[in-house]
Amino acid sequence: MAITPLPPAPGADEHVSLSLINSIVTLPSGQQADELGSPEQATRWLISHGLVPEHTSLLAYCQNQLTGLRGHLRSLFAAHVAGTTPPQHALDAVNRTLTKVPSAPLLRYHPTTGLWREPEHPVTQLVEHAMAQVAEDAAGLLTSSTSAQIARCDAPPCNRFLLRTHARRHWCSTRCGDRVRAARSYARRQIGAPAS
Repeated sequence: MAITPLPPAPGADEHVSLSLINSIVTLPSGQQADELGSPEQATRWLISHGLVPEHTSLLAYCQNQLTGLRGHLRSLFAAHVAGTTPPQHALDAVNRTLTKVPSAPLLRYHPTTGLWREPEHPVTQLVEHAMAQVAEDAAGLLTSSTSAQIARCDAPPCNRFLLRTHARRHWCSTRCGDRVRAARSYARRQIGAPAS
């Protein structure tokens, strides 16, 4: 399902791994909205996050690799938030992603623009390189001093993750917070309403 992109959850602008795991969300209607729902959408997502060059065009195989990484990262983040042991298959998959490709982009030179760095690989390796960067960000975040701030949105059925910037932050967006407050207000009015 195509959606208007939600505002990024707190921390997603700084951590591409949060942005990836939040690229699928369960809406109040119960439907899932997926920013990586097609190879074209996955390509746009990678380009918009500066992980692949503008001219990249993903195939379904590459899209499936990216959504697979997203699933494994969601499992790791969910286990972290719940304080449970992460699934071994998810740890193994992320570690394979971290070690599959060299992380260093190549150094290039042009007489008019000077030196720059860029990854230069076939499309599948570009995606693997991008996935390694996302996995590195996730590993860094999950082992950092801010890992205790990782939380899940408290507005069911939303299943996005966020970094709590302060203890009172419970929702990934104003939209989710407003929905919860409206539901609470409605419930209070129903309790106080006379029986008919």
